[in-house]
Amino acid sequence: MQIDRVHLSPEITAWRQDFIARLATPTAIEPLFDRLPDVVFSIKDRAGRYIFISEACVERCGLENRGDAIGRTAHDLFPKHMADRYVRQDETLFRTGRAVVDNLDLTLFNDGQPGWCLTNKVPLYDRDKVLIGLACLSKDLIEPSRAGYIDARFAAAIDHALTHYAEPLPIDELADLAGISAAQFDRRMKKVFQISACQFLIKVRIDAATERLAHSDDKIADIAIACGFCDQSALSRQFRQLTGLTPRQYRSLLERNRAEARN
Repeated sequence: MQIDRVHLSPEITAWRQDFIARLATPTAIEPLFDRLPDVVFSIKDRAGRYIFISEACVERCGLENRGDAIGRTAHDLFPKHMADRYVRQDETLFRTGRAVVDNLDLTLFNDGQPGWCLTNKVPLYDRDKVLIGLACLSKDLIEPSRAGYIDARFAAAIDHALTHYAEPLPIDELADLAGISAAQFDRRMKKVFQISACQFLIKVRIDAATERLAHSDDKIADIAIACGFCDQSALSRQFRQLTGLTPRQYRSLLERNRAEARN
């Protein structure tokens, strides 16, 4: 959730956009990711073709240079079971316009061995606000993976939480999906996400509520139920604790900023 973005005045927004437009090479910051061997950064178009990949991906895919990846897709670079998952994520993002947040995915480490990473993807729009691609950042979870904290069942439990947040999700149920005890599940959540299992569920639900507040006219009470809160007051309480704003104040601020930007 990016609450800070709604505080930008029209003047600051225009200044920022002008600066970016004036850059001779807007992608000049991309090589910074080459300094992070445990991070893969990439940009794809709507067809899933790579526009850019960082050096870590070049090495783990056994390519001569990053140019070998340009114009190719995940199925050209990764094992099919990995590529299939990446493509499903991309298709969901392109269909909904919503970011992929904190997904656990199989990847290849630089030694060629499979391991787990934490993946985040955001949509990319052109000047006409048409969705034209995505940017992806995946961070290797080397220590937890090699220590056995993450496996396919644990990843499936996280997937379940990310897609069924509107339903009651007892920690015991998620732990059962992961094949471990509730205490073990909570310890793994803290190792991987640096927050408890309960905090993770709250974060997922608040992220979903933020999306709906920003991109729909649904009543706040309906949003609360749709995002897994028992009622509007429960959503308001959690939302205010995390953002300093009530859902109504957040939506009003968004609407005011949009109106100012149009004028």
